[in-house]
Amino acid sequence: MAAKGPGHEPRRPGGGPECAGDVFYGADFAELWQEDPEVARILLDEVERLRGGLQLIASENFTSPAVMAALGSTLTNKYAEGYPGRRYYGGCEVVDRAERLAVDRAKDLFGADHANVQPHSGASANLAAYAALLRPGDTMLAMALSHGGHLTHGSKVNFSGRWFDVVAYGVRRDTETIDYDEVRDLALRHRPKLIVCGATAYPRLIDFAVFRGVADEVGAWLLADVAHTIGLVAGGVVPSPVPHADVVTFTTHKALRGPRGGAILCTEELASRVDRAVFPFTQGGPLMHAIAAKAVAFGEAARPEFRAYAGRVVANARALAGALEEEGMRPVSGGTDTHLALVDLRPLGVTGADAERACARAKITLNRNAIPYDPLPPAVTSGVRLGTPCVTTQGMGVTEMKEIASMVAHAVGDPGAITSVAERVTRLTRSHPAYPRG
Repeated sequence: MAAKGPGHEPRRPGGGPECAGDVFYGADFAELWQEDPEVARILLDEVERLRGGLQLIASENFTSPAVMAALGSTLTNKYAEGYPGRRYYGGCEVVDRAERLAVDRAKDLFGADHANVQPHSGASANLAAYAALLRPGDTMLAMALSHGGHLTHGSKVNFSGRWFDVVAYGVRRDTETIDYDEVRDLALRHRPKLIVCGATAYPRLIDFAVFRGVADEVGAWLLADVAHTIGLVAGGVVPSPVPHADVVTFTTHKALRGPRGGAILCTEELASRVDRAVFPFTQGGPLMHAIAAKAVAFGEAARPEFRAYAGRVVANARALAGALEEEGMRPVSGGTDTHLALVDLRPLGVTGADAERACARAKITLNRNAIPYDPLPPAVTSGVRLGTPCVTTQGMGVTEMKEIASMVAHAVGDPGAITSVAERVTRLTRSHPAYPRG
């Protein structure tokens, strides 16, 4: 992906005769440049965007070249409806190996009874999980979107809010952490068939054991959507939901550092229901190139160096939250235990939308985000969300987090500082590039 243009000769992978000379066939950027330079230029421009700025979107990361190689493979050609050994198409003996490997690695990595690696996304994984456990009109209890939940946890603009009777819980005003007493009270009052725990903009740990106790008390299934924190679970730096939840859904492209996609873990009791809910109920043919890339990511996440990486992600997030607070930005709930910080900008008199635009001009990519009990509408918001997976992948540490906090503060608070902040960003990213050349 570091190709400059015509005449570039991509290096072929080494390591064995299978990859030597004309035997190997895979993604070739030089061919793309020759056949469709317009699309090739888009790819190059995106690499330069990543290299030229700070990526602080909490739900993004940089995959390894090995993951991208799997994504750009001939496995994309294969139709493989069904499951390994039980396909509806012939010629699946090779892709069956990829899916079995991904399943086995996921089960080993997370200590789960069963894994389904076919969901195309986190939303697809949640749709399948609901299909396995609920019927339209059933009651579910989940975190409110405005307090850090997800669209698929019952938002009225999403299928989950249209198909199910959703009761929402939130966070306390004083601590801005989950009100577990409210969760129990709502569960006892409404008797949901399913309780969902998990969030997209909640910086603190979730007590899965408490949710398990509430679910048992009312006879509900427990689903943990840990799309954001699954990489930290794999790295052993936050508690795992697997011992407590009946079903665990997640994405593979955030802190886990894999390809864009989803997956489901569940108990043996629910294995067949979950599999049928994925195929044939909610999806057709799986994306076998993405499944192979998931297998690569699970393998990478099982290594000691990934555990060290996950620890640095959390340490960096804590350092970033603390440094932002010193710059006059209030971290919601007082800090973070995970990979993200949710920051209240009201002390600065700036909206989340204004901050997002100002940072973008300074080559800092983050997103506006509602804070609990936000007085502003979702398109404006009083806060921003920042994550550390990308910058940690680039090798940045606590010292750089303090520098990033200073740059964010200057970009947000001083319109005249945009140019100087952009220059600081350039210097920082040059010393810690995304996808280093050579």
